[in-house]
Amino acid sequence: MLLKKFLLASFVVVSFGLYSFHQRHGDSASVLAPSSLNQSPTSATSTATPANNSSSSSSPTMQQSAMTGRYKEGQYIGNAADAFYGFIQVRAIISGGKITDVLFLQYPNDRPNSVAINRQAMPYLKQETLAAQSAHVDIISGATDTSMAFIESLSAALSQAKM
Repeated sequence: MLLKKFLLASFVVVSFGLYSFHQRHGDSASVLAPSSLNQSPTSATSTATPANNSSSSSSPTMQQSAMTGRYKEGQYIGNAADAFYGFIQVRAIISGGKITDVLFLQYPNDRPNSVAINRQAMPYLKQETLAAQSAHVDIISGATDTSMAFIESLSAALSQAKM
């Protein structure tokens, strides 16, 4: 009886390990994110290694045109942050000193699981950012890596926009 329990437990552990390895390293076909996630015609959905962001992260993509409110007017791109299965990179759009929009320039979308997670998490993260007017947002349950990478990229963008 003890041997049966040991074999069953071993089988479960090995099966889980193989499944995890397959999910992490599997050669699944590329799945494009639904068009509802493409929030801008200029949004990039690549999960490749992020481009050198030194020029885009050190200065705003649009020069300051007004200084009212908490942030400088303009569009600011955060650094690409590792979300385990890919990178998250956002653009914060500031108008009237407030965050008026957050666009996802890059996010994991090459696995069906990543697409499903991001389809649910990204709108909540954007909504919470607009409500909080900062990068201090709650982590979405089931999308911890996505949430942490979002916060990191958004924080970098907003640090450029601070007055």
